[in-house]
Amino acid sequence: MRHAGRAVIFVALFFCTTGFDQASKDWANTELTPGVRQPVVDGYWDWELAKNPGAAFSSFVGGHAAPILLSILAAIALVGIGIAAARTRPDEKLKLAALALVGGGALGNLIDRIKDGAVTDFVRWRIGGHMWPIFNVADAALLIGVVLLFTESVLRRRRHARLTA
Repeated sequence: MRHAGRAVIFVALFFCTTGFDQASKDWANTELTPGVRQPVVDGYWDWELAKNPGAAFSSFVGGHAAPILLSILAAIALVGIGIAAARTRPDEKLKLAALALVGGGALGNLIDRIKDGAVTDFVRWRIGGHMWPIFNVADAALLIGVVLLFTESVLRRRRHARLTA
């Protein structure tokens, strides 16, 4: 029963992440104009619609094969995330949540690639003259998930070191 409860939590977080990402992109595609900044917090945060045919931060942009290759890689990663989630132990709640965020973000961007051949980005952060690369909810979920996976790994190693010392 515990395993089933954890699976439900994983699936719920996974699909909530994907759903929120897709809903936010639908909003952006409807309400925003490409290349036109709309300030949210003047000088720090803007909405700005952009299409990214490449990978994170517009890297790996190259011809018509890029979206196909990136879609295949995302699908493979999703299978790996599912396997990793199924193998988590009951005490690895942080890892399970992190995998759900990474998987939900990957699926959100994969849906865009399949649907449009590019990912919809619309969040622009900046401080003074420095602008963070434009991103979306899926990108934020991926980043948070990876940070949580790293944190979980460090905590697990410290716990293991204390137990074996």
